[in-house]
Amino acid sequence: MKIERYVLPLLGAVVLAAAGMSVPANAAAEELVKFSVVDGQSIPASLTGKPGDPVKGREVAIHRKKGNCLACHTLPAPDQPYHGEVGPGLNGVASRLSEGEIRLRIVNPKYANPATIMPAFYRTEGLHRVAKKFQGKPMLTAEEVEDVVAYLMTLKE
Repeated sequence: MKIERYVLPLLGAVVLAAAGMSVPANAAAEELVKFSVVDGQSIPASLTGKPGDPVKGREVAIHRKKGNCLACHTLPAPDQPYHGEVGPGLNGVASRLSEGEIRLRIVNPKYANPATIMPAFYRTEGLHRVAKKFQGKPMLTAEEVEDVVAYLMTLKE
C-alpha cells in the first residue's frame, strides 16, 4: 500500500516575512516536499533527491535546539553529556532499520508507532501545543533530515 502525503507550503512564514517579521531561515527558505510512505513503515526516497552529509547529521542530532536526539536516546557521542533513556539507544540503529524506516521515524514517527512521544521533525499540520513562533514551521529542513538519516546510517553493529 502506498500512501501519498502532500504538505502545503509554509504560508504562515510568507505572511510573517511580508509583514517584515523575522522568520527562521529554514522555514522561510523551504516548502515541505511531497513524500510517499510505503506500507506505513518507510519513506524510501530522499526528501532532497540526494544523500545527506553524515558529519552535518551528527551535528544536528546532538544540537540541543535542533535535532536534540540526546534528550531521549543514547548515541555514540561520549563528548556529549546527559544522554536520554526514554527512547531506544541509537547505537547500531542502521543494523536494525533501513534508511527509509529511519527517515520515516524522523519525519513523522507516529506512522510506525502511534503511541510514541517522539516529535515529528518534518511536519507542520495536525500538531498540538506548538509555541506560536514555531507554528507552520518544521523542526528540521529536508536537508537536515537527510543529514541525520545519513549519520544514523553510519551507526551499524
